[in-house]
This record gives sequence, structure tokens and C-alpha cells, in this order.
Amino acid sequence: MALSTWLAFFAASWAISFSPGPGAISAMASGLKYGFRHGRWTILGLQLGIVCQLLVVAVGLGALLATSELAFTAIKWVGVAYLVYLGVRQFRTDAAPVAVEARPTGGHPIRDQLTHGYLVNITNPKGTMFLLAVVPQFLDVGQPLPLQYLIIGATLCFTDLVAMTCYTSLASRILRLLRQPRHVRWLNRGFGALFILAGTVLATLSHKE
Repeated sequence: MALSTWLAFFAASWAISFSPGPGAISAMASGLKYGFRHGRWTILGLQLGIVCQLLVVAVGLGALLATSELAFTAIKWVGVAYLVYLGVRQFRTDAAPVAVEARPTGGHPIRDQLTHGYLVNITNPKGTMFLLAVVPQFLDVGQPLPLQYLIIGATLCFTDLVAMTCYTSLASRILRLLRQPRHVRWLNRGFGALFILAGTVLATLSHKE
């Protein structure tokens, strides 16, 4: 991959990573609940989802989503259901103030945060379709493809890691200002509504978009 090509993709990656979406909402919700130190596990899960999406595109399964209405619809509705589920759960989260940087306890260990972040990205077919549409434009078919996919994946993960870290850090700073249960309650409801809105937007996505 030529340096000029990589620089073009690097610039595009920043726009892709910082654009609001389910991943950003998930990162902020995690930062709100756990603070930055422990909310970062959700960020790692999001990156695993991106890597898996890129692998799907690399092995050609992305083409199946592009040509099969059934496959696209099935993945889309799984993503819709999961986002709505996250929204309802966030909406009903206990309003008790959360200690910043507190260690996660109860039913949401690190493994659950990783899984949550992974599922948010991998059940979004729009992300896979986007990679399928964008990535080939930066590939040089005359050069080994595995190395190019590795470079593209590392670049996208880096920019997304920075973006999600910013979102999580922002939410954890907001958490420091929450002094009353009603503040937490309304913020949880706000994030819950955002998850449900993201699911609704995903539901309206057509196969041709």
C-alpha cells in the first residue's frame, strides 16, 4: 500500500470513528456507569467487533450481505433487537449514584463488557456494508492483500480506539458531576432512549443503502 493511499485512508478513518452511532453511545454509557478505568473494556469489545467485521469483508462474506436480502435482513433485525434491549435495560438502570472508577460488581463483569461492545458492532450490518464499500477503494490488487488488510485494520482500530476513549472519558467526567439519584436517573433514561433510537434508525435501513 502506497503511503499516499494510507494517508487518505487514515484521514477517512478519523471521520468514520468519530461519527456518532451505536458504538459511541455504548462507549459513553459504559463510561457513565463505570468511569473511564473500567469502561475501557467495552472499548476493547468494540475493537474486536471491528476486527471481526473486517475479517468478514476480507473472506468475502461481506459480498453475501451485499447480494442477499435475507442475510442482510436477518443480521439487521438481530442488531435492532439488541440495541432496543440495551436501551430498555439502560432506561431501567438503578438511579443510585455510581462511584467513579469503582470496580464493576454484580452481573456486569469484564467479560460481559467485552461481549457487549463486540455485539454492538458485529450486529450492525451497516458497518460491514460500509467496510465492503470503502476498503476495496484503498486496496492495491497487485500487492499482497493480507498485509494490506492488516494495515487497514490496525489503522481503523487505532482511530476508533482514540474516538471511543474520548467518548468514554467524556461520559466519566459527566459522572463526576452527578450528585443526586434523579440526575443519574435522567441521564440513564437519556442513554436508554439513544440506544432505542439507534435501533429504530437501524430498522429503517434498507438493503440498497
